[in-house]
Amino acid sequence: MNKIRAILVDDEESARDVLQNLLLRFCPNVELIAKCENVEQAVEVIKKEQPDLVFLDIEMPNYAGYEIVRFFKEINFEIIFVTAYDQYAVRAFEIAAIDYLLKPIDIERLKQAIARVQQQFSVEQQAQKLTLLSNSLENKQLKNIVISDKGQQHIVPIAAIVAIEAQESYCIIHTTDKKLVASKNLRHFETVLENLSQFFRVHKSWIINKEFLKHYSKSELSIHLTNGLVTRLSKYKKAEFEAAIAS
Repeated sequence: MNKIRAILVDDEESARDVLQNLLLRFCPNVELIAKCENVEQAVEVIKKEQPDLVFLDIEMPNYAGYEIVRFFKEINFEIIFVTAYDQYAVRAFEIAAIDYLLKPIDIERLKQAIARVQQQFSVEQQAQKLTLLSNSLENKQLKNIVISDKGQQHIVPIAAIVAIEAQESYCIIHTTDKKLVASKNLRHFETVLENLSQFFRVHKSWIINKEFLKHYSKSELSIHLTNGLVTRLSKYKKAEFEAAIAS
């Protein structure tokens, strides 16, 4: 793809102008074809102009940005959300594997987001990911997570994650029925899952789901999980872990 045809959607005129200026100055490969004030207006423009990319604010009157999925049978454009949302929403974006920019917009982060769109332009599973994001934001409950493995997007139920194992700069996601490799570090998953009490970082290389705990050896500092997986327990985490499994 050479030129990325884009529209931006934000109910605040100043925010629209700021992003437009940043795109003009720092993203010459983006052609801004329209600016919209709300989701309804954006839907009309998208259907008419068929853009490649939509910059979409989350908080707008009538419809939140993520509700745009309701207006299309198929989402055949990339979305980058622009938001001043809280930490919970940021985790929801991470979980759904959907790109986002935080206000005020960081120029380098903007360039990176555009580069990803240009290099990996794909509309596969967009509707699924948007629905996942919508459910997470509306219900304040994280039930699924999107894992990218070898270019494929896998929607994994959080309840099916047995453990997450760090391997250098990537992680192995051990689920009840398969293993997936994600190009994210363990800290990323620790942040995403931090409000879910069943997950516990037991070692610098391991996060486990306590629901799958089968046996714990105090002497060997090893944790046996129901799928046959054996993980290590850091001596520095021992007291905290024992308190967590006792509660």
